[in-house]
Amino acid sequence: MSAIEYKCPNCGASLKFDAKSQKVVCEFCGSEFDPEQLKKYDQELNEKPKEKLDWEDSTEEFSKAESASLNLYTCNSCGGEVYADENTSATTCPYCGNPVILKGRLQGALKPDYVIPFKYTNDDLVPIMKKYLRRKIFLPGKFKTENQIKEIKGLYVPFWIHDADVDGIVRWKGYIKSTWTSGNYRYEEKKYYSIIRAGKIGFDHIPVDGSKKMPDQLMESIEPFHFNEAVKFEPSYLTGYLSDKYDVNKEEVFPRANQRIREGTVDQFGTTISTRYTDLHVENTHLELYNTHVDYALYPVWLMATQYKNKNFMFAMNGETGKMTGNLPMAKLKAFLLTMIFFLVPTILGTVIGSANAGEFSIAGLGVGALIGVIFAVLFFLPNYKALKPVKFQRGARNYYRPGSMVLDRKEDNFLYKTVTKTRINNK
Repeated sequence: MSAIEYKCPNCGASLKFDAKSQKVVCEFCGSEFDPEQLKKYDQELNEKPKEKLDWEDSTEEFSKAESASLNLYTCNSCGGEVYADENTSATTCPYCGNPVILKGRLQGALKPDYVIPFKYTNDDLVPIMKKYLRRKIFLPGKFKTENQIKEIKGLYVPFWIHDADVDGIVRWKGYIKSTWTSGNYRYEEKKYYSIIRAGKIGFDHIPVDGSKKMPDQLMESIEPFHFNEAVKFEPSYLTGYLSDKYDVNKEEVFPRANQRIREGTVDQFGTTISTRYTDLHVENTHLELYNTHVDYALYPVWLMATQYKNKNFMFAMNGETGKMTGNLPMAKLKAFLLTMIFFLVPTILGTVIGSANAGEFSIAGLGVGALIGVIFAVLFFLPNYKALKPVKFQRGARNYYRPGSMVLDRKEDNFLYKTVTKTRINNK
């Protein structure tokens, strides 16, 4: 299999897609080309007869097991041989550094329908990374100063893109609480309701990661991708970047797409429910999908790998929006000491105030102070800990809800029953 690379028609140097100008540029002579124009040029170039340069090779061939997982490609610029796994569609020659596109991985079933071109370059990564690490209170200081990015690569990640209209019914159960006092008793009443919402809704361009190599949680954490920035796929968009073809079939991602549509329907229908309800939870759902459509698209992702205390950390940045994410290490001693400060100071102040009201130190005052301290400590610790662990699956599909598509034909809040709890007030 041979490799394709785009050469500048003016000077013959290698071309590269520039995310800023959205053009294919020549870094040697400064020429810029529209991808469509370059496609026409490439077609004209391919119509010309090519040289055939075959060399006899007496070396031993790969075994069947080896050749099943490896492909051999030849760089037309320097003649170097490039080994890539069977899912790689574009790479950079490790010998001369020229960006090449591996022909054959872009044909037939492997050809994507759409691509979102890179909007951010690797020059944008350092300031965005610094901004991302800023205000992470529990982050070890040395991670910022001694951390060295080991690897940076721009990668087009394969996604299966789902469009669907939904005819759905969602049933919740919730209650409205009210309290009052009468005599020596406090009363709490809960009125339980069955809340039903049924109707139609639509979602467009819900992405599901189509690569086993990419952590699904990491890919969802850098969403959303905006499909309005997508263009019809042309190989020239891949020059200078890596690209993987899908190795997860579209049938395999249907469960995840269905889950996101189900959660998205619940969330959007739920926006029509009164905020008076407490402890609202879903009892059941029923969805029917129609007008379904699936596309295969490549989305731009910058990947950065670093190491801290012999542990590897991977960060990803959305190459379209610049959103960055990645889990970070925690300075445990620093987190403990800061959290103890937020516990002890309110505890001491609460104890002093509580004891002052009683006229003397009291266990009750200490208990109140400790409770206040725990609340402050938890409110301080949890958000700062979560800031270090932002990588997670996204709930639903609110970023892909089709505005104005929700039409409800059933909207019911049916009373079920009520409970009343009576508690005696301790009057001393």
